[in-house]
Amino acid sequence: MYIYLIVLSISSTIGLEVWRTLFNNFAVEIAGLSGNHVGMIQSVREIPGFLALLAVYFILFIREHRLSALSILFLGVGVAATGFFPSYAGLLLTTLIMSFGFHYYETTNMSLTLQYFDKSISPWVFGKQRSVAAASSIVVGIAIYFLAFFLIYKQIYIIMGGLIIVAGVWGFTRDPVDRNLIAQRKKMILRKKYWLYYFLTFMAGARRQIFMAFSVLLLVEKFHYSVQQVTILFVINNIINYFLSPMIGRGIIRFGERKVLSLEYFSLIFVFLAYAATDSKMIVAILYILDHIFFNCSMAIRTYFQKVGDPRDIAPSMAVGFTINHIAAVFLPAVGGLLWVVDYRIPFVAGAAMACVSLLAVQKIKIQS
Repeated sequence: MYIYLIVLSISSTIGLEVWRTLFNNFAVEIAGLSGNHVGMIQSVREIPGFLALLAVYFILFIREHRLSALSILFLGVGVAATGFFPSYAGLLLTTLIMSFGFHYYETTNMSLTLQYFDKSISPWVFGKQRSVAAASSIVVGIAIYFLAFFLIYKQIYIIMGGLIIVAGVWGFTRDPVDRNLIAQRKKMILRKKYWLYYFLTFMAGARRQIFMAFSVLLLVEKFHYSVQQVTILFVINNIINYFLSPMIGRGIIRFGERKVLSLEYFSLIFVFLAYAATDSKMIVAILYILDHIFFNCSMAIRTYFQKVGDPRDIAPSMAVGFTINHIAAVFLPAVGGLLWVVDYRIPFVAGAAMACVSLLAVQKIKIQS
């Protein structure tokens, strides 16, 4: 199962990075779209994450590891088809297909990792997955940079999407299942005793949206980072996280979820306040990297559930948790954007306040390891 999930995780990362790297240029240069079209497509991209809880019902008809492979197949089809539909309606459709594949794989990946790997090793497995994802992002970025000199958008989409489709087909030829595992409940589950997991998951989703929506915007709008400078920063960030992600996983194993999450949220208070206060182009780049490093600590929320939850609740709870994580994606970027117009500092101060709330909440975690 480890090799199975690593291969599919690499494929998932390739799909997201190809889409994210090419989308804006393709939408503007080839499809002729404007900002309002792009904004709507980005909103549509989050819908499958919000509907991740439906994965619970899909596993009534298809085994979970096969749902993972099917999701990667959908991701590959969505990416490969993008170049054939250079229009607003076409990009809405291909983005939706791509996003269902990406989000449903992420949901099943979390579930299968917690089911198949013991509490003493699952944080390291999550860290290793993020490590190979960072390495994959670097390789994809370099590949696209050079392919763009020789190929048109459609050809790049076909090549990259085709590779992902091959990985999805490969997944259907594997059978990594352990027949002795505890069977999962195949219905939606909401339990009062999991309230802390739900709350931390929601807050992590809100924090993620501030990071994704406004950190790079700050780099570009206030500090005038060029495309080349942003790309270099992304590469440096991925190199650092390639090495640090497994170390964070080992840190969770050694020190426990409460201490690691406390470190994350305590540090984020100062990171977000520094975003709002700094006038230094170098410091804001360092803050971006620190922000991403601490983001990796959020894997401790999942391993916390593994320690306190019923083993039969893992699959449905990961699906519900993924939906809860995306609730913030529905409204926070829009609200934050309005506040940004008033003063760009407001979203970051709000992020610091949310980090304070999360820091208090994680003290409710009673387990130490």
